[in-house]
Amino acid sequence: MTEFDLTIAGEVNLDLILYGLDADIPLDRETLANGFEMTLGSSSAILAHNISLLGAGVGFVTRFGDDEMGRIAMQRLAETRIDLSRCRATANAKTGVSVLLPHGRSRRILTFPGVMFEMSVADLDFAYLCLARHFHLSSLFLQKGLHRGLPDLFRALKLRGLTLSLDTNDDPEGCWGAPLGEILPLIDIFLPNEDEICRIARKPTVEQALDELALVPTIAVKCGAQGAIVQQGSQRFRVPGIPVEPVDTIGAGDSFNAGFLAAWLRGADSETCARAGNIAGALSTQRPGGTEAFRNRDLRESFLRDRGFPF
Repeated sequence: MTEFDLTIAGEVNLDLILYGLDADIPLDRETLANGFEMTLGSSSAILAHNISLLGAGVGFVTRFGDDEMGRIAMQRLAETRIDLSRCRATANAKTGVSVLLPHGRSRRILTFPGVMFEMSVADLDFAYLCLARHFHLSSLFLQKGLHRGLPDLFRALKLRGLTLSLDTNDDPEGCWGAPLGEILPLIDIFLPNEDEICRIARKPTVEQALDELALVPTIAVKCGAQGAIVQQGSQRFRVPGIPVEPVDTIGAGDSFNAGFLAAWLRGADSETCARAGNIAGALSTQRPGGTEAFRNRDLRESFLRDRGFPF
C-alpha cells in the first residue's frame, strides 16, 4: 500500500547565518556581523519541510544527535505533516551544523557534519521506504555512511516500482566520484545546479554536460535567477526564473527541488514542474534561510497564488 508520495533518507542540521561580514575576514580580531538567523538547515530537511507544505505526503528518515541542536531541528520538522517515525536520536553524538556567511551573490559555508556521516543503508527500513511511490536523495557526498550500500538500495527500490531523484549538492572533496557513476543510470530525475553538473560531467559548459549525462531521463539544471534548463530525452529548453528582490538565497535550490517534485508527483509535464520549482525557489528567497518563507503561511499562500503555482 502506498502511504506517502515520497520518502527521503537524509541529513538534518541547523543553519547559523551571519550577515554583513566582509569576504576578507581578518584573523585575531573581533569581527561584528550586522544580523543573525538560526534556521532549519541541510538539503534533505529543507526539501522535506518545504515539499510537505506544498501538499506532498513525506516519510523522512534521518539520524540526529541527542542534543539541543537536534531537538530544535526536529521540532521545526514536526511543525509540518512529515512522518518522523523513522527518525532516530543517536546517543553521545552531535547534530551537524552549518555556519553560513553571505557575501552578496556568494557565500561561505562552514559545516560540521556530526552524525550525518554515520547513517548507513543498514539503518534504513526498506519496507518503510517502499511505502512511497518515489524516493529522493540529497547531499550524496555528505552522507558517506550510505555510499557502500546505495547502488544496491537503488536497484532494489527500482525493482519495487519506485522512481528515484537525486541532488548531489556540492562535493567538499572535489572528487565527484563513487558511488555517483554507479547510481546515475538508475536515476529518473537529476537536480544539479550549473556548477555541479559541469563538475560531475567534467565539461566546461552546461550544454556539453547535458549531452554527457543524457542517460538520465529528466535533468533540471538550476540556474539561479535565470530559472532552469530542462532536458527530457531529446528535448532541451529553458524555463525563465521568477523576478523577485531576494532577502536571502540560502536553500533556494532545495526549494526548487521541492516545487519541481511536488508538481512531478502530481503528473505535471516537465515544463510545468520547472516553473513550479522556480516559484518555490523564489519564495524561499523572501525570508532568511531555506524554510522561513515557507513557515509563514500568509506569505507562502499569497506568493504561490500570485505567481501562479500550478497546484
